[in-house]
Amino acid sequence: MPPSEERRALIVLLAVIYLMIAGFGLVIPLLPFFALAFDAPAWQVTLLFSAFSVGQFVGEPFWGKLSDRIGRKPVLIVTISMVGLTYVAFAFAPNIWVAFALRFVNGVFAGNISTLQGALADITPPDRRAGRMGLMAAAFSAGFSTGPAIGGLLAQPSRGALGFQLPLLVAAGFALASALAVILFVREHRPEGASTVKRVQTARIREGFAHPIISRVVIISCIVVIGFAGIEATYGLWTEQRFGWGPRQIGLAFMVVGLMGAFFQGYLNGRLVQRYGEAMTLTGGLTFILLGVATQGLSPTWHVAMLGFLFVCFGQSICFPNVSALISRAAPPDRQGEMLGLNTSAMALARIGGPVVAGQLFSVVSPGAPFAFSALMILPALWFAWAVVQRAPKLA
Repeated sequence: MPPSEERRALIVLLAVIYLMIAGFGLVIPLLPFFALAFDAPAWQVTLLFSAFSVGQFVGEPFWGKLSDRIGRKPVLIVTISMVGLTYVAFAFAPNIWVAFALRFVNGVFAGNISTLQGALADITPPDRRAGRMGLMAAAFSAGFSTGPAIGGLLAQPSRGALGFQLPLLVAAGFALASALAVILFVREHRPEGASTVKRVQTARIREGFAHPIISRVVIISCIVVIGFAGIEATYGLWTEQRFGWGPRQIGLAFMVVGLMGAFFQGYLNGRLVQRYGEAMTLTGGLTFILLGVATQGLSPTWHVAMLGFLFVCFGQSICFPNVSALISRAAPPDRQGEMLGLNTSAMALARIGGPVVAGQLFSVVSPGAPFAFSALMILPALWFAWAVVQRAPKLA
């Protein structure tokens, strides 16, 4: 592909990612308060997060496999459009049970992250994928910083569930604008020889988990996300109880941290990878996540909590792009969407259990217990990361 065409394709894909994640980020910090508007207890608040993850777990392998067969563009058009429509329906949910169902459907169609990763990998030489995955993660962070700020400003919790209709409709608009950008500007760039042969799904899963690098990286993603998803699901409840925060304060905090994450991913990640390699950078990211989670859980004031939040943000910014890069480098060219989908499905599965565990810890043990649980989950992830460091040179 000529450099100019490659550059245009990259810009369009990053814009699509930004718009889609801005809508997603707009909704996430509002979910606890949206659920409380229906008088939902803490365990139902966290299940609202799990419902989305169940759907994502179902959707990820299907969309990743389909995009390998028929192309990225049609899959992205369908999935992103349906995400927008489910946001519209969610805005008018009459009760918490309908909200659960809509979050599940939203998750099914939002399970297109591996398709986006595959589209980016299609236009990127192997030796530049870590840096490009960092740019993709930066677009995620930029969207995730813009969205919460808009959602926090537009939400009106005093009006109950009606106070969340406007931000949800704005999220739908972001998703539909992203789908329109795909229709108008995205071109198909699948590598030659892309697989169209139907194979047994269990054999594919066995293949991924038999690989010495892919298997360990997927396990790292899974166990880290179990802990982090629990914090994400209870964060609104925790800050409300500890600091008296509402949607506006949480939205602004996510905006600041998201902007920092975009800088870390877009500027620092590629440079760290050039110097230390993907595996060592991944290990460093896990260490910062551990430090940040511990700092937040023990924070006496919101200022210290935000410092821990920044540590977590930096750790994630240099951790998860290299998860994707290591899998992309280790997988055959025609199987990248599938192997990336396997990882994303494992993360979605982790996001199912994480909020359930955190909801119980929050209610039964203490509001800070989900942070301690997350910190404990990082320890085995560090052990697996060191095993990846020993094997990663074989990819060169």
